[in-house]
Amino acid sequence: MAELELTPELLLSAYSIGLFPMAESADDPHLHWIDPDLRGAIEISKFHVPRRLKKLVRRNPFSIRINTAFRATMEACAEETETRSETWINETILDLYTQLHEQGQAHSVECWLEDKLVGGLYGVSLGSAFFGESMFSRVDNASKVALVALSALMTKTGFTLLDCQFWTEHLSQFGIQEIERESYQALLHEALDKRPQFAEEITASELAEFLQSTTQTS
Repeated sequence: MAELELTPELLLSAYSIGLFPMAESADDPHLHWIDPDLRGAIEISKFHVPRRLKKLVRRNPFSIRINTAFRATMEACAEETETRSETWINETILDLYTQLHEQGQAHSVECWLEDKLVGGLYGVSLGSAFFGESMFSRVDNASKVALVALSALMTKTGFTLLDCQFWTEHLSQFGIQEIERESYQALLHEALDKRPQFAEEITASELAEFLQSTTQTS
């Protein structure tokens, strides 16, 4: 049997039923479909912002841009770091998500400092769900600020579900929950019934308004 061609359209179909792809490493040419028993997700209406991070975001330390350097953001997410010696982002993933971005279905939220890309994240939008794929920081807290900006964008435009794939201690400060597959599927089905438009800009005043509306953690 011929191997099924992996296209952006097939990728979106997979997301719509709760699957996402990963490679074992950057050198692994194959992708594996992941469907966790327990899903890490945040309902945007319950997003938390730590107190210190709120103070930092209000100081506007970075220029926040949307979709201006999508592939560069992906490539930065794939870089080796002190805590990560290898990545699951291979060339197939880079190419597929770049195509999704060109179709308006994948987005990057970027933090810039003195015209240098210093942090950010990327993911896929479908219905009112955003599937966060990866994030990076080249300076302290840049990825956290990008995540707050993403949540402000989602709130502004009516997105409801931030899929983080897995629960992590790092994301627990933002209100991530571990959700059983059946409950996650119900949240996803509800999110797919809506059709908001992902915004291309978040202003400082909109970000400040979002911070005012969120609960905070210590």
